[in-house]
Formats: sequence, C-alpha cells, structure tokens
Amino acid sequence: MATVTSSKRARLASSPKENKKVKPVAQSDHHLVPSTKGKQKAKQSVSTLPTFFKVIAGSYEKLLYGFDGSVSLDEVNDGYKFELKPIFIFPAHVSCVKAVAASPNGGKWLATGSADEVIKVWDLRRNKEIGGLMHHEGSITQLQFPSRSHLLSASEDGTLCLFHARDWVVLRTLKGHKGRVNSTAVHPSNKVALSVGKDNTLRMWDLMRGKGSASTKLGKEGETVRWSATGSSFVVQSQNTIDLFTVDMVLRHTITHPSRIHTIRFSKRVNGSGELLLVGAEDKKLSIYDIPDDPEKMPTVIAEMTGHSNRVKAVEILPLALPRSTKANASLSTIILCTVSSDGKIHIYDLASLPADQKAGSETLQIPPVAEYDTKGTRLTCVTIADGEALKHAKSVTGKRKRGDEDSEQEDEDEGWGAPEGPEQEAEHDDSG
Repeated sequence: MATVTSSKRARLASSPKENKKVKPVAQSDHHLVPSTKGKQKAKQSVSTLPTFFKVIAGSYEKLLYGFDGSVSLDEVNDGYKFELKPIFIFPAHVSCVKAVAASPNGGKWLATGSADEVIKVWDLRRNKEIGGLMHHEGSITQLQFPSRSHLLSASEDGTLCLFHARDWVVLRTLKGHKGRVNSTAVHPSNKVALSVGKDNTLRMWDLMRGKGSASTKLGKEGETVRWSATGSSFVVQSQNTIDLFTVDMVLRHTITHPSRIHTIRFSKRVNGSGELLLVGAEDKKLSIYDIPDDPEKMPTVIAEMTGHSNRVKAVEILPLALPRSTKANASLSTIILCTVSSDGKIHIYDLASLPADQKAGSETLQIPPVAEYDTKGTRLTCVTIADGEALKHAKSVTGKRKRGDEDSEQEDEDEGWGAPEGPEQEAEHDDSG
C-alpha cells in the first residue's frame, strides 16, 4: 500500500494487490479577467476538439457506469448520429457515489467521491483504479478539475482541498465554512474559487495564496454555485431559486424556477452568440434560460430538453468536433449536453438544436435527446464527460506518452498554485476581506 509519508498529506491508498481493473460490460482585491492562456484555450481551433467522448455516471447503488460516445454522419436523415456504447459497470465505492470529475483537455484522470469519505482516482486510459485519497473526514460533496494537474474537492467536513494530480499531495486546505460545503466553482482564470454551504455563507477563496478573500451571508443555504462561461458573473442556487451575482458579489437578479432545482450549468450557444443557463429540476426537464446581453434584463426560459420521466439530477457539457459533411455551410463543431436522472436514464442532447433566433418572447422549444442509455432503474446521481479521442490516442506507437501531452500538463502545473509551505498549507478564512 502506497501512502504519502507526511501525516498531514492526503493518503493515496492503493487498491488491493491485483489493482482493481475496470471490467467491461464584499469585494475582493482580484481583477477576475481570464488569463491569456485561458483566452488561447477558448480560441482553440476545431481540429483540437475531440471527435469522441466518454461519459461516466455515478449512482446511489454505488455503481459507476462508463460509456464511449461517438458522432457520425447520418446520411438517411441528413444529419448526425450520436451513440453511447457501455464500456464498464461496477461497484466503485462502499457507499453511494456523490461526485465524479474527469480531467479536461485530454487528461487521463477520473475522480469519484462518495459518502464513504474517500476520493478514488482512476486512470481512464487504462481503465484502472490508482488508489484512494483519504484526506476528508466527511462525505465528498463535489469534485472538480480546474486543470489537468489539479483537483479541487469539497466535503461535509467543512473544508475544500486542492490536490496536485501527479503525486496527489494536498497543496491547499481551505477552512472557513461551519458545516457541510455543498458546492464549489473555480473561476475561468483559475485564480479564485467560490463555495457555498450549510452555514448559509458564500465564500470566495484566493487559490494563489491559499486563503479566503471575501464572504457574504446569503440568508439561505446555497446548494450549487457556478461561474458563467466568461467569468463575468455567477449564480447560487437554493431550492427553486437562482440568484445571479456580479463578480463583486452584488445580487443582480433572483430567478424563481417552477420546480425544485437539482443542477445548474452555464454554456455558450452553438448558433449565435451569448450565454445560456441550463437548469435541471424535479419537473423532469432541463430548462434552458437565455442570458440577455443587457445585464439589467431578467433571464427567461427559451427551450426545454425533454425525455426524462423523473427528476434531472446532473448535467455536463462538452464541445465536440463533427465529422466532415458535404452539405453547404455544415457546422464543424457543436456542444453536447449529458443529463442523468433518477429514472435511470442517461441522455445526450445536441445544443445545435437551439436556433440562433430562439430568444426571449419565442415559444418555448422542446428538444428531444439524440442518444440514450437506460440503466434499468439505477438511481443516477452525478455525471462527467471526458475527451474521448485524446484518451484513445494519447500514447505513441511505442506506448510512451507524447511529448506535447507532457508539455501541456507542465503548463497546467505552472498555474501559480505552487508547492505547499511545509507538509501542507492550511488556510483559515479571513473575514476581513
């Protein structure tokens, strides 16, 4: 069993000797402007987008589901055909799976979090369990890879942890919440993070210095927090309400959704410009809100992703390259949405189905899924999407990793989060900000 030596560091506990193989079947002092590197990533050419994808979903029944996803030309219907092919189903934890996250931009890591208080790390390229991170002393509530080389976790123990995804050392332990942390969100610049929890507080964390930079009382328990795609605003969800804030924590709008909300996510449009807010709820739909260019105008529902027969528990998105078509003005890329529901189904939707002229005032558009997988009654809880092609072709013919892959991960390590001071850096929240 491999254990990180310092008692203050997270323990990466190896799985049993055979190494389980996945079987098939207040205002802060930050100027939150996305970094130049972030802008370069945003402008990446279509040729760098994945043409295949992987979907991984967790469940109350402790099962982890994995799928290979693909898109091909559908000549019969003059469009595109999306498919999900199961690659593994197995019990991943000793308790329900509450969070899953895959490292972005072709990264190889998958992290799963559970009520068993363990974060398990998996190698997606080899479909293999690497070990377990046992730093938290409470259920894992959320996982996020801000970059390929860093993992941020949140827990019912009231802390957030930032891990280095090479040796899995804890770079930061962020303390400040009194009770469970429900959700975290890292700004597109990777400089700060937001968190909400049971203590009815919204906190902003300086990831560069490893300390709290601002906080505000919400007056209610925030369940989910998300940055907009541009990082110019963020939302906090509680029950059936969504509060839209400026970057300086000033409340701009409160949206009252007609049903209890379980998941929210921002996305850019495929057709036209602007941002969308995706809201999954008890009403069995994924509602799409248009975010007006004028910040004074209230977001409104313009479309609904349909097809589920129970509450929508989670949604994730992925930009995807499309096969070359002979059609004039054929799109070269799209954004796919993946939802999981308590009905046991995994749905894929194509955001290109939303026309550019679908705005506030239009009749609400109903959009069906383009692909589906039925687990036959499993209560799905969480989902993530990974770049499939990068995972598939990440090794050269000799079996070694490509040089470009290593350089890219090294760039991620230069984000500025740096090494911990001493065995671990523990940050108490500073409410003076």
